[in-house]
Amino acid sequence: MTEHYVVTAGAARIAVLADGEGVPLVLLPSSSRDSEDFAEVAQAWGTRGFRVLRPQPRGMLGSDGPLSGISQHDLAADVAAVIRHANRGPAIVLGHAYGNWVARTVAADFPALVRGVVLAAASARKSAPELGAALNRAMDAALPVETRLAALRQAFFAPGHDPSGWLDGWHPAVTAAQRAATAAAPRAEWWTAGRAPVLDVQAAADPWRPAGTENDFRDDLGAGRVTVVVIAEASHALIPEQPAALVDAVVDWARRL
Repeated sequence: MTEHYVVTAGAARIAVLADGEGVPLVLLPSSSRDSEDFAEVAQAWGTRGFRVLRPQPRGMLGSDGPLSGISQHDLAADVAAVIRHANRGPAIVLGHAYGNWVARTVAADFPALVRGVVLAAASARKSAPELGAALNRAMDAALPVETRLAALRQAFFAPGHDPSGWLDGWHPAVTAAQRAATAAAPRAEWWTAGRAPVLDVQAAADPWRPAGTENDFRDDLGAGRVTVVVIAEASHALIPEQPAALVDAVVDWARRL
């Protein structure tokens, strides 16, 4: 049964969902989305030796705190407070898409709290402008449904996968705050995820991670630190597309830490 509680993190109060027992595994969602995206995989990891923690980002589903004048380091401090509250030792921190930037920042700022970092469908160093535009259309509930579905297919879902489940779950009121927070944290301060081991889970059909960028993070962080797994028939959404493959990849890697 999923537990619900709130953790105080400085000026923020972070709502947390928790499942299972074992090694702490923290799940951080994609841009403008909440941690309900992880419901299926959280249950699966919870039965395979993990204490799965899903902090809701500030401004979403019971989490609150300042959304102006903050940086990505503040968002990382929210996560660190959740790990400390769990009191189960260093955590594996998984960030999906945008969430991988926060995960890296947690590892850089709080190395004693992080056992390893999972980059799930992390974008390349630079992304095509049309993908950002598609993201904006996908979350805009004022647009026709078909326009939004087309945007989801373009930027998030592989051919043959139904994107309709992602018409909901967006929090556009938080978008500007997240983007400003990232802009306020120079990339050099967090990009390398400190010195933690890294699992780079790539989606084979992800336009945010185009051909030719597969080894970028190995090059940036060091081949000895980074394990690469490529999941077929998935795009940037990844989690609703191939949940079992993602669960297996993380379990297999975590056993070797």
